[in-house]
Amino acid sequence: MTESVGARPRSSRLPRSARRAQLLDVALEVFVEQGYHSASMDEIAERAGVSKPVLYQHFPGKLDLYLALLETSCDLVIAEVREALASTTDNRRRVMASMELWYGYVADQGAAFRLVFESDLTNDPSVRSQIDRVIYESAAAIAEVIREDTGLPGPAAHLLAVSLVGMGHFGAQNWMSRDSDLSREEAVELVAGLAWRGIRGVPQDRPRDPRENSNQGVE
Repeated sequence: MTESVGARPRSSRLPRSARRAQLLDVALEVFVEQGYHSASMDEIAERAGVSKPVLYQHFPGKLDLYLALLETSCDLVIAEVREALASTTDNRRRVMASMELWYGYVADQGAAFRLVFESDLTNDPSVRSQIDRVIYESAAAIAEVIREDTGLPGPAAHLLAVSLVGMGHFGAQNWMSRDSDLSREEAVELVAGLAWRGIRGVPQDRPRDPRENSNQGVE
């Protein structure tokens, strides 16, 4: 049988966690290149340099493998949103860091981004729930900051947060897919400036500490 393009030599024995991580890396390549429906477990096993029984020991089926990979990618995005929000108490900088995250994720993690947001399996409820989780958990983290700084009720803070996530997510996706003449830095600066000019106009109900600088809190 002719060896598949990109196939790795049969690999030596690895600890279970390391083997699982390797299989996920290879599966990401195959799913992004071929889409879920065209990808095969045979191809993934061949490229990983393992037998199909080894692959099935870790993932009982193709959908299980895809969902594990999707969950890992989604967890990464959500964790990085929280990290961006925690990186500063200056809300203008928080807006900038959030936009930098989305544009950086699209540019630097292109394969993972396409797996999460351009899946050809979005009609499957289990896949759709993972994709929705990225939007809503990211928005929940942002809404908490907005609620603390403005005193807005939960639904209002959540709506603003979802809108900010949409600006980052859809803006970055459009920027990448259209091969924009704008550099990443220019795009981030433009969109972050728009987001900040909007969010800083939300009334702030909590008492201000006079020691806070003018960029802290939503103005």
